[in-house]
Amino acid sequence: MGRKKKLKRWILSVILAVAVWSLLQRLLAPKYAVTAPEGAMVAEYYEEVKDHDVIFIGDCELYENISPMVLWEEYGINSYIRGSAQQLIWQSYYLAEETFSYETPKVVVFSVLSMKYGTPQREAYNRMTLDGMRWSTYKADAILASMTQEEHFLEYVFPLLRYHSRWSELTWEDIRYFWKGKKVTHNGYYMRLDVRPAGYIPPGKRLEDYGFSPRAWDYLERFRILCQEKGAMLVLVKAPSLYPYWYDEWDDQIRAYARTYGLQYYNLLEAADEIGLDYSKDTYDGGLHLNLSGAEKLSVYLGKLLAEDCGLMSRRGEEALEQRWAEKRKRYQEEMFQQKNQYESEEMEYETTK
Repeated sequence: MGRKKKLKRWILSVILAVAVWSLLQRLLAPKYAVTAPEGAMVAEYYEEVKDHDVIFIGDCELYENISPMVLWEEYGINSYIRGSAQQLIWQSYYLAEETFSYETPKVVVFSVLSMKYGTPQREAYNRMTLDGMRWSTYKADAILASMTQEEHFLEYVFPLLRYHSRWSELTWEDIRYFWKGKKVTHNGYYMRLDVRPAGYIPPGKRLEDYGFSPRAWDYLERFRILCQEKGAMLVLVKAPSLYPYWYDEWDDQIRAYARTYGLQYYNLLEAADEIGLDYSKDTYDGGLHLNLSGAEKLSVYLGKLLAEDCGLMSRRGEEALEQRWAEKRKRYQEEMFQQKNQYESEEMEYETTK
């Protein structure tokens, strides 16, 4: 009888320790709701019904510049953006592998700006991509490929080891979103309505070597083969962002790669006038990213290319899908009006203080 009591106590102690550990880990881990919302984007995908025609994978050149709502409204394209801040190409590749384990889109669109990176960059950006992934071999591979020298795999397995000292940084955000995070995107699109015109954009600095790294090429090739094996078209895209600078030498290499393998490559920076972009009105941060008006213009233009060049048929009329997008449209419009009112009130306040 004594042994059974000891065993029960031991089991209860273990359960209690695990529960306390889990609760502390949940409390101390960043919530990515108000502060750095880009860190919440990857996790939102898992809540979606996974029957998308197009999956966009990449960095801010996708999630801040393309509106899946417009693609649906204009072309009946059901799409989702699996984006995150400074998403590196190996992270994009493992996200693509994971995506194919859930669904098989007809088209995968990849942002080529990340080809400029050949080595891991910063832990903060790694976390904003990797923490949101569900545990799988894809996440483990992405972590191992992404870690800087100062990072440790075990700290991704047990985030409390990394965030145990956040006590002094806790805010109301950590309490409010303790159990459930805030939804920050619209099918992966991060909406911004404010306006900050583009000013002087410095020319690109001269580089010693304009070649992309062997590692970047290796993962692009893996990406291409993966899509080919899964029966999905890989489309390469350069967003119409004025900065970071996109060199002609980089563009030539991507064009040559696309020609070699028969891929579509859209340099939307060159098509800015055709798209109708006005960098005095269509950007919220001086030309780095588009605001809502710019993103909607770009989406109309890109959606036409995807529909025509990739043979995507409109799915308007599918009852269940129409219903889902009606719900998404309501939330999209609500945030649009909320941001518009906030932006206008801030502008009025600024004018009165001048």
